[in-house]
Amino acid sequence: MPIQETKYGDLAVSEAAPFVALCEIQRPPNNFFDVELIKSIAEAFENLSEDPACRAIVLAAEGKHFCAGANFSNREERGERIDMSQEQGNPLYFEAVRTFDCKKPIVAAVQGAAVGGGFGLAMMPDFRVACAEARFTANFVKLGFTPGFGLTHTLPRLIGEQAASMIFLTGRRLTGEQAKEIGIVDQLVSLEEVRPAAIALAAEIAENAPLAVMAVRAAVRGDIAQKVKEATDREHADQHRLQKTNDHKEGVKAVAERRPGNFTGT
Repeated sequence: MPIQETKYGDLAVSEAAPFVALCEIQRPPNNFFDVELIKSIAEAFENLSEDPACRAIVLAAEGKHFCAGANFSNREERGERIDMSQEQGNPLYFEAVRTFDCKKPIVAAVQGAAVGGGFGLAMMPDFRVACAEARFTANFVKLGFTPGFGLTHTLPRLIGEQAASMIFLTGRRLTGEQAKEIGIVDQLVSLEEVRPAAIALAAEIAENAPLAVMAVRAAVRGDIAQKVKEATDREHADQHRLQKTNDHKEGVKAVAERRPGNFTGT
């Protein structure tokens, strides 16, 4: 039985190849995320984890960018106020941790920008296929803020603490080629080939014995969901503290005005 076409809000699930599910984010051109979208991804992954017709997943996005970060509009209506209390926690991170519980291998097809939390979303899958036009940015320090979405665990886990610290502490932007050089990207192809190449990689995985694939993947990834939860707990606490600083206000303004921040350490 093929994978059933399903809609989870702005996420569409379909069959891209035998035993391969395509999960497409449909908020073009920037594909900004919020709690609702991450919850949709988590729910889709939970269902696909139990679906024998699915052996691998491709996470892709419609439009120019993979995910240009969080949607800061209407945050209070969506329950995503930046000034949530530390005790209350962050519902976005609760849903983000759920995505790491997926039992099936995931390949991300990354075109355009993966910025901030969008970078974190791109780091959740097992593999990333990208192009030269892709951009990976963890510019949190330029905003007087700290990384989120578990990036403080996933990025050092993949490329090592030294390389991750260089990205975090400079806030620099990486091209697709630079990301490939340091191991963030597994396969670099032309812009037109990003999605087909990601589907081909997922199909290559799906050709293998599914129970063995899941067992090997679980052994390699270990307790990644728990580690990401611990990371997001720390990230949320730091963000809660830093959002009250003058440097954060200045950072947001400086980034919007495309200039270096005039930070004072207060």
